[in-house]
Amino acid sequence: MEFAEPPEGGPLSGLAVLEAALPHLPLSPGVYRMLDGKGDVLYVGKARAIRKRVTSYTQTSRLPERLRRMVHETRRIEVITTASEAEALLLEANLIKKLRPRYNIVLRDDKTYPWLMISDDHPFPQIAKHRGERRKGASYYGPFASVWAVNQTITALQRVFLLRTCRDTVFDTRDRPCLLHQIKRCAAPCVERISAEDYGALVREAKQFLEGETPTIQKRLAAEMEAAAERLEFERAAALRDRIRGLTHVQGTSRINLDGVGDADVVALHMAAGQSCVQVFFFRGGRNNGNRPYFLTHSKSDITPEEVLGSFLGQLYDDLPPPPLVLLSHDVPDAPLIAEALAIKASRKVELHRPQRGEKRDIVQHAETNAREALERRLAESTAQGQLLEGVQRLFDLPERPERIEVYDNSHIMGTNAYGAMIVGGPSGFMKSAYRKFSIKDAKPGDDFAMMREVLERRFGRALKEDPARTEEGWPDLVIIDGGQGQLSAVTEVMAGLGLEDIPLVAIAKGVDRDAGREWFHMAGREAFQLPPRDPVLYYLQRLRDEAHRFVIGAHRTRRAKSLTKSELDDVPGIGPKVKRELLNHFGSARGVRQASEADLAHCPGIGPALAKRIHEHFHLGARQAT
Repeated sequence: MEFAEPPEGGPLSGLAVLEAALPHLPLSPGVYRMLDGKGDVLYVGKARAIRKRVTSYTQTSRLPERLRRMVHETRRIEVITTASEAEALLLEANLIKKLRPRYNIVLRDDKTYPWLMISDDHPFPQIAKHRGERRKGASYYGPFASVWAVNQTITALQRVFLLRTCRDTVFDTRDRPCLLHQIKRCAAPCVERISAEDYGALVREAKQFLEGETPTIQKRLAAEMEAAAERLEFERAAALRDRIRGLTHVQGTSRINLDGVGDADVVALHMAAGQSCVQVFFFRGGRNNGNRPYFLTHSKSDITPEEVLGSFLGQLYDDLPPPPLVLLSHDVPDAPLIAEALAIKASRKVELHRPQRGEKRDIVQHAETNAREALERRLAESTAQGQLLEGVQRLFDLPERPERIEVYDNSHIMGTNAYGAMIVGGPSGFMKSAYRKFSIKDAKPGDDFAMMREVLERRFGRALKEDPARTEEGWPDLVIIDGGQGQLSAVTEVMAGLGLEDIPLVAIAKGVDRDAGREWFHMAGREAFQLPPRDPVLYYLQRLRDEAHRFVIGAHRTRRAKSLTKSELDDVPGIGPKVKRELLNHFGSARGVRQASEADLAHCPGIGPALAKRIHEHFHLGARQAT
C-alpha cells in the first residue's frame, strides 16, 4: 500500500492534498481511497491508471456537487496497485462493502445466504440447510434468497426422493422409523428399510433434480412404474406413482422459471425519491430459488440507474459465486470489465445481458415490478415511521425528532442466568444489527436496579472510552427503560456519573394490574402520565418495549437451556459425547453414574477398567478430599 499526504506545512484543502499527491501516484491499475481528517474513508474507487483517475478530481469545475464536497473534505489518499483493472474492480467492491464510505453507493446487507447441503461423507447422506463456511465431504446447492425457499426445496426432496433430514446423532440412535417415514417423507435408512445402494440412487436423482434434470427423472420414474405394474409389483408401482405426483406438484408450484437456462440471476433496479431498490431473482438448475430486495444508500442527486446497478453488481458477488448468466434491467457502464472481473471470481465465463424481448425480458420486467413495489412499501413505511417519531418528539419534549431510540430490559429467574439487553429503533424501524446483550456479572441476584445500573454503565462507559468527544454515530437521542420510578432513578444516577445528563431518559411501566395499554411514563422533572389507549404513539412505544422484552427473554432462555443441558459428566476428564451417551443409556442418569461402583462402571459398554477407575475416582476421591 502506498500513502500520499500533503506536504509539511502545506494547505489543508482537499484540492491541495490531491495535487501534492499526484507526482507520487502510479500509472498502473489499482484502487484509491480518499480519507478525511479523522482517517475515515470518504470514497473508494478503482482505475486503470490511478494517477490519471485522481487527476480528474483536481478539475473541480467538471465534478458534480457530491464529488466536489468529497474533494473538499479529503485530507489523505491511499492507493493499492493491482495486476489488472478487473482485479481492481473486485477489490473496490470488497472495500466498499467492508468500509461503507460515505460517498459511494453502498449495499447495506449483512445477511449470509442460505444453501442446501447434502452430506456426501455419510453412507446415508442427510439434506439440511446451511449457512457460513463450507466443509469438505458435502455438496452445496444455491444460493437461496431466504430460509423459506430452502425449506420449500427440502420438502420437495423429502416428498419425491425420501431423503433423511435428521442429524447423525439422531440417525445413529433410532430403533424404529420416525413419523416422516409414516407420512412417506423418508425412506427410513436409520432402521435399514432401504439399502445403502438404493438410497444412494435416490441421492443421485435428488442431485440431478437440483441441477435441473427434472424431465429426465420424470421419464425414468414413469418407466419404472410401468415396469413394476407389469411385474404385478403394485405396492412399488404405487410408491413410484406418489413420487411422480410429488415431482409434478413441485414443478407446478414454481410459477416463475427460466426454461432452457440452468443457472442465472435476474437483477432489476427501481429508483424513486432519491432511494433505490434492487430485486434479485436466483435461478439454479432452471428452478426459482426465490428473490430478495436490496436497498442501497447513495447521494440523492447526480446518480444514474446505470451507475447504481454497476456498483451493486460488484458488491452483490463479493461473497456470492456469480452464475454464468446475469440478466439486467439496465445497461451498466464498463459491462465488459465487470463481466471479466466476475469471470475471474467464478473461474469461468460470466455473461451480462439486458434482454429486449421474449421470456427473459418478461422475467426482468417482473423483477422490476417487484423492485418498484418493495420500494413503494418502504417509502410508505418510512413516512409513517417518521410521523410516529415526530409524535415521540412532542410527547417527551425532545429538541429534535429522535433518529436513534435505545430500549433496555432485564431478565432472570430468582437471580439466575441474568441478562440485560438493548434494542434500537429509528426511522427505518428496528435496527437489529445494533442490538446488544449483556450477561450480568456484578449485580446481586434479583436486584433489578443494580442490574439496570450495570447494563447502562457498561454500555455508555464503553461508548465514552471509544468516542469521548461524542462525534461519531451510535449515540441515542432517547433512552427508554422497562420499569418505573425506581429504575429511572437508578439510571439517572448512572448517566449523571458519566456526564451524560443531556440524554433524555424515560421509564415505561405497566399499571397496578399490569394492563397493557395503561402504561405509565416516568421522566425526571415531570409527573408520571399516561396516554389514551388508542394513541398511535402509545402503540409504537409498546412495540419498542415488547421488542426489548422479546430479545432479552430469548437471550435468557438460550443461556438457561445451556445450563440445563450441562451434566456433571461434562467435568469428568476423558469423557466425550459418545462415552457420555453410553453411560447415560446404561445407568439412566448422571446421578446413577455417580453412585455406581467401579465394577459396575467397567461393565458398561465401551467403558474399560482404566476409564471406569478414572470416573469412579472423579466422583469419590474428590468427595473424600472435601471431607
